Amino acid sequence: MTETTHAQDVRWMQRAIDLSTQCPPAEGAYSVGAVIVGADGRELAFGYSREGDDAHVHAEESALAKLPAGDPRLAGATIYSTLEPCSQRKSRPHPCTELILAAGIPKVVIAWREPALFVADCVGVELLVDAGVSVVELPELAEAARAVNAHLDLS
Repeated sequence: MTETTHAQDVRWMQRAIDLSTQCPPAEGAYSVGAVIVGADGRELAFGYSREGDDAHVHAEESALAKLPAGDPRLAGATIYSTLEPCSQRKSRPHPCTELILAAGIPKVVIAWREPALFVADCVGVELLVDAGVSVVELPELAEAARAVNAHLDLS
């Protein structure tokens, strides 16, 4: 990974962290921000948890819903999510890892992995990697992503 790529990943993850601060806090859910960036380096869509009138929408789901199904730009896109994409959920039939795979996004960048607060063993990263998706973790931004979730007991 070049320094330029890393710097871009950090910049876009900071945008996702900023978006996560817009999430209405919820006792049973993380506050997450997500940004989809095209191969040309331009923002295609963004989302955050509980955006709009849907108390159950996840950040990645919200961002993907703003683009047409089969959008050809997704084949070269990167999705930045402040939290590892979910591998299971109660509120929807498809977790975010499935939505990302179905969209054909080849690269996912996260700030931190999902702790075992609501799901004992989130395997979003593993599912993505097994499917051939490039996953990059930015541990230097994990604390900033966690800080937005101070309303949860993450100890």
